[in-house]
Amino acid sequence: MGARRDLYPAIDCRRSDHLEVDGHRIYFEESGNPNGKPVIFLHGGPGGGAMPVYRRLFDASAYRIVLFDQRGCGRSTPHASLEHNTTWHLIADMERIREALDIGRWQVFGGSWGSTLALAYAETHPGRVIDLVLRGIFLLRRKELDWYYGGGAAAVFPDEWEKFCAPIPEGERGDMIAAYYRRLTGDDAKARLEAARSWSMWEGATVSLLPNPGRVSGFGAERFADAFARIECHYFINGGFLENDGWLLENIGGIRHIPAVIVQGRYDMATPVTSAWDLHRAWPEADLRLVDDAGHAFSEPGILHELLEATDRFRNR
Repeated sequence: MGARRDLYPAIDCRRSDHLEVDGHRIYFEESGNPNGKPVIFLHGGPGGGAMPVYRRLFDASAYRIVLFDQRGCGRSTPHASLEHNTTWHLIADMERIREALDIGRWQVFGGSWGSTLALAYAETHPGRVIDLVLRGIFLLRRKELDWYYGGGAAAVFPDEWEKFCAPIPEGERGDMIAAYYRRLTGDDAKARLEAARSWSMWEGATVSLLPNPGRVSGFGAERFADAFARIECHYFINGGFLENDGWLLENIGGIRHIPAVIVQGRYDMATPVTSAWDLHRAWPEADLRLVDDAGHAFSEPGILHELLEATDRFRNR
């Protein structure tokens, strides 16, 4: 194995703005080359928010890089709001941003929940997508949620699972998503914060092959955890607001002509490799890159390398 790639140098945001829609104020920004190939980056969660480090996945001399904070998180307001917050609202927001920036077509880059949103957007607006870079595939099927919130990942992380279960009485643990949802949307502010931090820190502790205490601490920060946990749980209890459990795979035929790279860690506990494999079986034209020494996080060396290779491969298309 040759030397693995590292992030491009840090760059500043060139301009930023907000969309005002449905009572939400949605933050978006541009960086890189204003005349470069447009790309929109879709962050995870849902509820995770965009970070400056994501700009560094792209060659700033070649790409016009668009980031935005999805409804209710990051620099978008109202914070942690669940009103008018569905997959279809986010897809409409992407179209509004594209139109506001006078972009005809763009690359769509999404990891984790961002891969879900990227697929849903591409299947809804295939003519707007030049190519796709997808990481940590999440198809938002019931079996994926059951794996992560129903005891599957607990077999690998029993210590962290015990912490995750702690806020929930034993009698409610048969449906952890529903039990958490009651607390995350309830009137008890203390219970809401406890649940938000526990939900978020479970994810922070399990998304990489090797432990990262700094990530766990960051996921447990009150403001981040409140939006992350509430919005994730809201989407998950509603099946991502998709028409049915297999909707993304059922509609893959409409985008099989779009060039795509799928990057997946073999030891991903949050979005297991079976989902990436199922996607690749339905979409054999996509280039699947399995990383044998990685979990879920984009920053793991093997995953980061493949993402940079993908954005470089597509930069001149």
